[in-house]
Amino acid sequence: MAPLADAGDGRNGLRQSALWAWLSLLAGSGTLVCCALPALLVMLGAGAALSGLVAAVPQIVWLSEHKGWVFGTASVLMLGGGVLQWRNRTAPCPLDPDLRSACLRTRRWSQVVYGVSLLLLAIGAAFAFVLPALMSSAAG
Repeated sequence: MAPLADAGDGRNGLRQSALWAWLSLLAGSGTLVCCALPALLVMLGAGAALSGLVAAVPQIVWLSEHKGWVFGTASVLMLGGGVLQWRNRTAPCPLDPDLRSACLRTRRWSQVVYGVSLLLLAIGAAFAFVLPALMSSAAG
């Protein structure tokens, strides 16, 4: 009976890990919308497109004004997702071949989604904090 309980606990842990990975992806995407997309449009000379985007989705301005909170929340979600990914990296999977396959596939997808989330957060942070600091130091 103990292996069945362990397998169930492993599935619950994987579900939690997958949920945190998706939340991290959502938060990482929010950092792109907040800072990277507007900066990219301006850098490409598409200020009119940015103006139209802000007119259509005025919440982008709020996200940009509160980028510290956006990145703080995203970082906390990423940290939680990373802890769960690490904790569940060796979680047991069921013995049934179909369930084991689904368990391992979910684990791999969760890791991929988490990796993409980290990349999105890094790109957003570069556009929100690093590039403006570099530009201001080069100008001054």
